[in-house]
Amino acid sequence: MPPIHLCLLGDATSPHIQRWVREMQGRGYRVSLVTARPAPIEGVEQHVLRPVHRSAQWLLRAGEARRAVQALAPDIVHAHYTTSYGYLGAHCGRHPLVMTAWGSDLLVTPHTSPWMRWLTGWTLRRADLITGDSQSLVDAAHSYSPRAPVHCVHWGVDLARFAPAPWPDKPGFEIVSLRSWEPNYNIATIVDAVAHLRAQQPTLPVHLHLLGGGSLETALHEQVALRGLGEAVTFHGRMDDAGMARVLARCKVSVSVPTQDATSVSVLESMACGLPVIATQLQANAQWLPADLLVPAQNSQALAQKLATLAQDDTAAHAAGQRNAQRIQQEGDRALQMDRMDALYRGLLKRPATHTGTS
Repeated sequence: MPPIHLCLLGDATSPHIQRWVREMQGRGYRVSLVTARPAPIEGVEQHVLRPVHRSAQWLLRAGEARRAVQALAPDIVHAHYTTSYGYLGAHCGRHPLVMTAWGSDLLVTPHTSPWMRWLTGWTLRRADLITGDSQSLVDAAHSYSPRAPVHCVHWGVDLARFAPAPWPDKPGFEIVSLRSWEPNYNIATIVDAVAHLRAQQPTLPVHLHLLGGGSLETALHEQVALRGLGEAVTFHGRMDDAGMARVLARCKVSVSVPTQDATSVSVLESMACGLPVIATQLQANAQWLPADLLVPAQNSQALAQKLATLAQDDTAAHAAGQRNAQRIQQEGDRALQMDRMDALYRGLLKRPATHTGTS
């Protein structure tokens, strides 16, 4: 029997897409990819669309995507990110069609205009299965009254790569952020909080590690220099899993303070490595983290206070990190989440598609 042919629509440059490919290849799937942002992925046939530089250009790629999917003739089409590749998938006319929401595609973009909200609903109602990685995304999807079932399936953590290291036995207080240097992730708030912490505890050796990279790099370098933090901040940029794990092993707390977010893989990876995590007061974060480590978005003073609390009680910080690691062992294993997705795929192939009509 030939392998199930899964066609993904998504950015080949995304580590999430690359991980999804590897997980499904490991479960025996043939995986192909239709993408506007290509990158080498072993064993994957890619159909590359014209580049997309502005959001409106997604509307102009529907014909290309449809022709690519029809040529590939997959058993399952799975579009990642509702308001871009999801829209393309909805125009492909091939079922079963799966859509996965990533966060801002349902939590932010549809609220920018009535037109976007209508288009998001139109897109979701063409799916045969919808997934999101947090209850907030599941609720947002349900608000459009889709015909398809909606499941919470998160990205999970590769526990072979992200695991607790020995707790750093040194007086320093090293902080890590794994989030992209883009406006939603409020990296400037973290830099300001570190400046506040150093002012409050001038004898404490504080160091901030910034991973991720992004469009705000120049502005962040300028902010660090202005706040006199040059020796206290390391800009690592984008790193592979092994590099991220090495930095996490040095640190005593991870910080993730976006304005909007679903379940963050970087939060789960930090938890898996045995770190306490300070994050914004969002529904997705509240599913994983204790309330006393949640802060308002863009509030550097509140963040600095939480950091100071952990810095002052190393034993409590270590214990919080151990609880996080145990939680991920129980609920965050990527293999278990991808096993669930595998079962959902196979279930789709056993029943008729739910899509009907054009409304």
